[in-house]
Amino acid sequence: MNEKLRKILQRKKEIRAKLNAQIEGTVELTDEEIKALQGELENLNEEEEAAVEEAEQDEQRKNAEELTKRNKVGELRIVNRPGEEKRNADDSEELTIDEKSKRGKALREKRAITVGSSQIAVPKYTANGVKGTFNEVSTLIDLVTVTPLEGGESYERGYVVSHGEGGATDNDGNYHQADTVFNYAEINKQKITAYSEEPEEVKRLADAAYHDEIVKGMTIATKKKLSKDILVGDGTKGRLQGIFTNPNKFAIDSNTDIEISVIDNKTLNKIIYAYAGDEDVVADACLILCKKDLQEFANVKTNDGKDYYDIEINGNTGKINKVPFVLNSAANSLKTANVGDYCMAYGSLSNYEVALFSALEVKESEDYKFKEGQIAHRGSVFAGGNVVAHNGFVRVKKAAAEVEEG
Repeated sequence: MNEKLRKILQRKKEIRAKLNAQIEGTVELTDEEIKALQGELENLNEEEEAAVEEAEQDEQRKNAEELTKRNKVGELRIVNRPGEEKRNADDSEELTIDEKSKRGKALREKRAITVGSSQIAVPKYTANGVKGTFNEVSTLIDLVTVTPLEGGESYERGYVVSHGEGGATDNDGNYHQADTVFNYAEINKQKITAYSEEPEEVKRLADAAYHDEIVKGMTIATKKKLSKDILVGDGTKGRLQGIFTNPNKFAIDSNTDIEISVIDNKTLNKIIYAYAGDEDVVADACLILCKKDLQEFANVKTNDGKDYYDIEINGNTGKINKVPFVLNSAANSLKTANVGDYCMAYGSLSNYEVALFSALEVKESEDYKFKEGQIAHRGSVFAGGNVVAHNGFVRVKKAAAEVEEG
């Protein structure tokens, strides 16, 4: 992380601390001070994006220079993305071509390899000479809180449900009751698996490229499952507890759900102001929706035919009128969903936590379809996830058309 990005993140942390202190009543801020801090936070978010982009360009330049030295040095190192923190000690050392070749050789010899848990959150491998397809993974898994807990079985995250309110003493001189209510989000270990078969010709790749291809395939498959289950996982065997499926006994009270039938010029405001408590509007929340609903936002026009919503698109993420969004194909579209189906969610993405109880293990076998010349690859990881904040997200349901009127 470069110095500029570090300073931006530090300042954002300081601002959030002040705003949280004001919410908790330990600091008193005027409306003007709150507005100024929120405005500064928005500016810092834009500066952070620019700083990350600048760092990425610098990194690309460095990587290009490194590639030109490859023939001389005989080794290419894979480096972390700018601003990315190392989440696991297993991944603290960057993989060299030689190390990747060793892993590729291990796969050929039918020995399991272990991929550090941070790779599940942000895969770093790209196979040379193989044409990829469109992005198939929502970056939602990279934006929520990811906690490595290798060797664990379950995990609990405590959160505050509400604070009490002070008052006058009663007639007997007793203090007014003002309890803080707590609850706990349970994150249980689930086994996430992936399986694929490939022709034996893939073994003609160099060991390093072979390792890249297999690890990339297993990592993408795992990420796809985790990213979708953040929304729709039902918490049963092999699945996370999703935002849409979160039962009342957990973090989200279904009474906070809002109902919308169509996307119009009031939709975004209705979602934003339905989130959080009565005392604030959260500045760092993000809208989770599908691509079709993003298109519906883009289709809303003013009376003179201009676009009502200013939409910035950056692949899987972007902004609608400066409000961040992330696409996820597990979300239903308001246009085609049944009445009562969940379609969107809005909240601070840090309010969802994924616990990684193991690294990703990849194994290989030629026995199952030996006659057909197929190689089988099997990957598995133990993980869990849940909403870890009281009403951490507001959920949007499809409403009957008449409910939306007025």
